[in-house]
Amino acid sequence: MLDFLAENNLCGQAILRIVSRGNAIIAELLRLSEFVPGVFKLKDKADQQKYGDIIFDFSYFKGPETCEGRLEAKLELQDLDEEFRENNIEILTRFYLAFESVHKYIVDLNRYLDDLNEGIYIQQTLETVLLNEDGKQLLCEALYLYGVMLLVIDQKIEGDIRERMLVSYYRYSAARSSADSNMDDICKLLRSTGYSSQPGVKRPPNYPESYFSRVPISETFISMVIGRLRSDDIYNQVSAYPLPEHRSTALANQAAMLYVILYFHPTTLHTHQAKMREIVDKYFPDNWVISIYMGITVNLMEVWEPYKAAKTALNYTLDLPNIKEQGTRNSKIVESLHPQVQQFLKEGFLREEFVLDNIPKLLNCLRDCNVAIRWLMLHTADSVYDSNNKRLRQVKDQVLADSKYNSKILFQLLLDTAQFEFLLKEMFRQMLSEKQSKWESYKKEGSERMTELADVFSGVKPLTRVEKNEHLQAWFREIAKQIQSLNYDDSTAAGRKTVQLIQALEEVQEFHQLENNLQVCQFLADTRKFLHQMIRIINIKEEVLITMQIVGDLSYAWQLIDSFTLIMQESIRASPAMVTKLRATFLKLASALDLPLLRINQANSPDLISVSQYYSGELVSYVRKVLQIIPESMFTCLAKIIKLQTHDIIEVPTRLDKDKLRDYAQLGARYEVAKLTNAISIFTEGILMMKTTLVGIIKVDPKQLLEDGIRKELVKRVAVALHKGLIFNPRAKPSELMPKLKEMAATMDGFHRSFEYIQDYVSIYGLKIWQEEVSRIVNYNVEQECNNFLRTKIQDWQSMYQSTHIPIPKFPPVDESMTFIGRLCREILRITDPKVTCYIDQMNTWYDMKTHQEVTNNYLFSEIQDSLGTFGLNGLDRLLCFMIVKELQNFIRLYQRLILKDRTAQETLRALQKVVTPVKGIVANSAKIYSAAITKTQKIWPVYLMP
Repeated sequence: MLDFLAENNLCGQAILRIVSRGNAIIAELLRLSEFVPGVFKLKDKADQQKYGDIIFDFSYFKGPETCEGRLEAKLELQDLDEEFRENNIEILTRFYLAFESVHKYIVDLNRYLDDLNEGIYIQQTLETVLLNEDGKQLLCEALYLYGVMLLVIDQKIEGDIRERMLVSYYRYSAARSSADSNMDDICKLLRSTGYSSQPGVKRPPNYPESYFSRVPISETFISMVIGRLRSDDIYNQVSAYPLPEHRSTALANQAAMLYVILYFHPTTLHTHQAKMREIVDKYFPDNWVISIYMGITVNLMEVWEPYKAAKTALNYTLDLPNIKEQGTRNSKIVESLHPQVQQFLKEGFLREEFVLDNIPKLLNCLRDCNVAIRWLMLHTADSVYDSNNKRLRQVKDQVLADSKYNSKILFQLLLDTAQFEFLLKEMFRQMLSEKQSKWESYKKEGSERMTELADVFSGVKPLTRVEKNEHLQAWFREIAKQIQSLNYDDSTAAGRKTVQLIQALEEVQEFHQLENNLQVCQFLADTRKFLHQMIRIINIKEEVLITMQIVGDLSYAWQLIDSFTLIMQESIRASPAMVTKLRATFLKLASALDLPLLRINQANSPDLISVSQYYSGELVSYVRKVLQIIPESMFTCLAKIIKLQTHDIIEVPTRLDKDKLRDYAQLGARYEVAKLTNAISIFTEGILMMKTTLVGIIKVDPKQLLEDGIRKELVKRVAVALHKGLIFNPRAKPSELMPKLKEMAATMDGFHRSFEYIQDYVSIYGLKIWQEEVSRIVNYNVEQECNNFLRTKIQDWQSMYQSTHIPIPKFPPVDESMTFIGRLCREILRITDPKVTCYIDQMNTWYDMKTHQEVTNNYLFSEIQDSLGTFGLNGLDRLLCFMIVKELQNFIRLYQRLILKDRTAQETLRALQKVVTPVKGIVANSAKIYSAAITKTQKIWPVYLMP
């Protein structure tokens, strides 16, 4: 029969493409969920007041004319609506396309099922596809992925937000909301379910089954898929887990699929007692917390509460003695196996001969460790137990007590298991690559030894006290030929024959009294050793690597691993060399990428790169997050060094009296500086020990990782210093501007000096990094401040200054300004306000008009340069330009509205112009002329002069 996944098998390719698309859609939904515009959440009172009249949920569709009429009635709302459209249409389109792809996915799956039923695919029906190994996997995955999509959407993008985004897209995009679009169907599918992922919020009734039934799917198809999942091991995982107590782990992926698919057939969950008992006995006899897709975890005890049959069946698993048994068993595994794994990891323990002789033992150890880690990580996670639910709390407490749970011990076991796994895999890969060459080499050595012995017994080669023996000569020559004839490609026959040859060599030594000659014995022993090695090598099979890959799966911890971040960071702080072990853990976690990428790769889909980049990027971000403790610790040491150098250590003069040498020695302080500098060097060495690592498809260079980490820490500290240091009290007399700028200049100088100090110890270009990052911080803040004056705002993801890996922190505004640069600019404008100050050009100074005291002078700009550099001055200039443009626009708008429509004002201004011309001349009777002009135009100025 034609291979189901062959390129010319239309039936197989069609369902493979659907499943491939399903994995890509989930990746896109997860990616987009991090970019939901905050304004659609309407959480702030300010957002509600500003945008409440232009952002609608699905109630809009009950009377769109009324809603649009309210907008058209107010010019300000129309302007705001247009501005909102310009700023958000791009991201709204991206979200809409993702939502549309979910709807298209289920429509295409239904069409595929219809085509199967109608016989479009020759010799293929739903039944025959489900009989095929690849076919049943793909059909089960297709339905399961649709369920995962719906759950991900509801968990990551809440219903109210979805509705607001869909309505906004419908209003703003005429092309998509035309007659040929399926907007109605998408809205029906994705309307709010009432579900909220916030802790403590009650689950809506009939959720998620009513949500899953919004697009009808063939009942027969659902029943047959559930039937297959109940009865078959569709991925043949049990072979990798031969022990019966590992059965539920072997079937964990299948259990996750069944959990999701059962929501498409809620009757089973509610009333089918026997079926649910069978499902629980097979998949959940010893576990009740499962990972459904890339680390999304659910607690069956909580989610199956509303379903009578499911709840009753699960009660056997949640029986207190059973919970105690599982907790105790896993605790004992950790206690007994951890020392064993640590023994394996000792230098020189895992030699090739030992590994080849103990493959089953090593694999069993790996299995037990991974099963115990999986059970403990899932069943002790805080996120899967609702703290408001008393029964859940009790079960969690019992699990923690019975398993003697200690997060540090579990983390250490995970670390050691990952390292053990990594070393074993590397050894096996190397042995597999050298397998044939080594086998041929041992064969040649063995054959040559036998030929040499044959020559010895021929009498040609004289050997001490060995008489000529033609029978033995012929026999050894025959053995040499037999060894030479062994065929690598026929491993089974070669293995059997090799065992017989070893027995023959043992017998010849015994029957012909050859023990008396040590040299002959040595030749025979060497040959037997080579033949033994050949048997060992022939047993090196790729299946062992595949088993290790299956057993070492860590996809369930894709999100849970974050709970160990603090422990990882504490370990690194205590011993930076720990990074090398963490590398193995990160690589183990990277194996989780195989799950979503397998089908995309099989389908040769162009989505492969974007999906790989998303998941690899997420993992690399996590690696950066963990390793950020190194730059943090380095900067903490640096701060202490700078404090010692500036406050404690006295600078040694060029000439010094001998008797004063002791005073300047300051051995304690200098020792402390040396100790801290050494700590910085050790941290640097720690991260550089990690080696260049391929995480998914992204190459992680430790030197670049260190530099990025240093940049990130620098950006964080400088941004915090600028934010906190440039907050001004407008009521302060005199102004806080100059003192705060001086203070800021000292702070920035401290950072700058510390960077100069560190660069040689960590091998980076300190000055280059300093200038790049400070300019980026200033320019980003100027950009954010200027957004207030722009109709089309520059979002963070569009900004050329913002970065994912080295983000510039955003702080909530403390006044009308968005950032420190805005506060600085407005403070300068406030203290030099022409209403209260006067600028004297010859003195380059501003004076208070009442007190005639100096307010500030041109040294202000030198202080700004000292604290913010040239970038700061340039940024201020840019911001002031935006402010001037806004004032000019206001002036022109008011001029057009007030003066061009007021004939009296125009005539008054024309008359005034004639009187005051030429402008440089002195106006006669000026008081009378100006007061008359002001009186006639007094209606105009208040509007313009309003702040």
